[in-house]
Amino acid sequence: MTLTSSSPLLAMVSSPSTTKTAPLSKYSAAIPFLKRPPNLQQQYAGDVGFDPLNFSSSSPEQLTYYREAEMKHARLAMLAAIGWPSSELFDQPITKFIDAQWSLDLSPLLNSNDRVPSLLNGGLDNISPIFWGVCLGLSAAIDLRGVQNARYKTEFSDKDGMNNTYLPGDFGFDPLGLYPSDEEGQKRMQLCEIKHGRLAMIAVTGFAFQEYVSKVGVVDETPVFFHPLF
Repeated sequence: MTLTSSSPLLAMVSSPSTTKTAPLSKYSAAIPFLKRPPNLQQQYAGDVGFDPLNFSSSSPEQLTYYREAEMKHARLAMLAAIGWPSSELFDQPITKFIDAQWSLDLSPLLNSNDRVPSLLNGGLDNISPIFWGVCLGLSAAIDLRGVQNARYKTEFSDKDGMNNTYLPGDFGFDPLGLYPSDEEGQKRMQLCEIKHGRLAMIAVTGFAFQEYVSKVGVVDETPVFFHPLF
């Protein structure tokens, strides 16, 4: 059998296989009848083309700032989603323990319905100004660092779009070494973080309105999640 230059078999042997990436759908993966915004090209984890208010339509540079803000709010919400019910569970026991040990005559911050201080519940004026000062100072430092990273560590090109040299929210902080070294593991971790963060933002908003409407703490209204069954 003679193989000519036009032989399909010779073409399969001599030509390297090329894998083409499937083009993005012009419609959102989250809501199929909505068009995908042009700046959402799945450059960030959790991008399903969902932006009904078109926040991402301004510019790729502005999209980086929005992503930076989303990551900060997501991480803060994850902390709040743990801290909110934890404070309702442990505020009084910890206060009683400290009073018994050091006689500081502290008062629990929970109100009569075991609700934590919040904008809707009230009681924020009972918290020490020192605590507010520390929180504001730490928040300002982190926010300024994020703005600097987004502004100076990301390259933008009008011709080619955006070449990311900085991943929004990446502060290089990983004291436990949980961030994977392989690319696939990193993408999976980024997706997990943003999914949990978005869910936490919804949860904390739900905590606030639930306690405002029902006048009962979340740990008392849904005890099955926070108190032992037996």
